[in-house]
Amino acid sequence: MLSVLVTNSKGGCGKTTIAVNLAGAFANTGLKTALADCDRQKSSFGWASRRPPSAAAVSAVDWTKTISPPPKKTQRLVIDAPAALRRKRLLELVRMADIVVLPVLPSVFDENTTRRFLEMLDKLKPIRKNKRAVAIVGNRLRARTKAAEHLDRFLDGVGHRVVTRLRDTQFYPAAAVGGLSLFDLRTQRAENFIQDWRPLLAFVDESISELGC
Repeated sequence: MLSVLVTNSKGGCGKTTIAVNLAGAFANTGLKTALADCDRQKSSFGWASRRPPSAAAVSAVDWTKTISPPPKKTQRLVIDAPAALRRKRLLELVRMADIVVLPVLPSVFDENTTRRFLEMLDKLKPIRKNKRAVAIVGNRLRARTKAAEHLDRFLDGVGHRVVTRLRDTQFYPAAAVGGLSLFDLRTQRAENFIQDWRPLLAFVDESISELGC
């Protein structure tokens, strides 16, 4: 089983949106997928519960109080972490993951928070020893803009790079209402935004080989 943790200490950066769409991407390739929600708001748990029978199955797991095993034979587990995680709890979740996905917004006001979180993340032994892969995702961002360039410079300065940039679109909230992901929408317009996800999905595939998952 491959586990992907979606985390950031900053609230409102799109963790749940990325978690549910990543789960949708895995499920739509035929992989048995589970989504573990650690946030008391249970947004991703609710999303999975609303998922229609016609959509590729995603099992919902409630991790808000205790960590329970996902369904048997699960091939992909996506973990949706809450904001403002303490170091001990973050380490616990990182140890359970193979890949850590960190969504960041193109905002100068978030830089100090992101820097501190990355510093804490980089000091955790599994990441320091390169036993976990880390993917930075620029969220609600357009390529070749000043905001994108600024984010690249900032991340270079803290020793990281953006794996992909996800553009803002109403497809995400519109699909989420019905328990769907971008990958469940069978339209050419949705496919255009799905292309933003290809580098992240390729990163996951490469990490499977490198980490021996």
